[in-house]
Amino acid sequence: MRDLSAIRIVLVGTTDSGNIGAAARAMKTMGLSDLALVDPREFPSDKAVARASGAGDVLERALVVERVEDAIADCNLVMGASARLRAITVPADTPRETATRIATLPDDSRIALLFGREKTGLTNAELDLCQRLIHVPANPEYSSLNLAMAVQVMAYELRQTLLAPGVETPSDVPPATQAAMDGLFEHLERALIHLRYLNPDNPRLLMRRLRRLFHRATPDSDEVNLLRGVLTKIERCTPPQRD
Repeated sequence: MRDLSAIRIVLVGTTDSGNIGAAARAMKTMGLSDLALVDPREFPSDKAVARASGAGDVLERALVVERVEDAIADCNLVMGASARLRAITVPADTPRETATRIATLPDDSRIALLFGREKTGLTNAELDLCQRLIHVPANPEYSSLNLAMAVQVMAYELRQTLLAPGVETPSDVPPATQAAMDGLFEHLERALIHLRYLNPDNPRLLMRRLRRLFHRATPDSDEVNLLRGVLTKIERCTPPQRD
């Protein structure tokens, strides 16, 4: 894939509108234009326009939604920026590795890159929506990047990799969209409750682990439909389990 317009930068819960403008500027300098804002504290904002410094068109076209799911529903690959260790290991790539991974996707793919709140980043629930993480290998003694810096680093690597001569895209079908994957996970959870394999009152980490498993497999839409067909058959042929 070589189309920068297919990459969406998603800013989640941004508290300082100036950072939204600075991120828009970072995007435009590298040829990115698709910006989504999830529950920003203040937007539209004169401060954002001032910090955008000529990238006001990116702000004007920005998608503003209340939930992360609404910003990524049509995307085939979702990756989240994170610097924190998690209870469950999630595959993590550097920005350069992320760009290389995106370059191998089919041309009709859509990609979302999530960046979290300035102080707390993305929540575990939001990271559960991501197939992989993005980690900037900064100075371990002072690894703090502000939001616009992180977007700039990622945008630079995308431009350098996707627009480099000789980048080839394999002829393959894109992964299923996030909306299709969410439908699969909801169906899987219902089936597991039906079988009493999953206790909804004490789910522990089962669904999170299963999400990670399927995200690593990156099924396409036909494979998701196949899996859901199996789940439907299980539900129809297996009586509800009782105590």
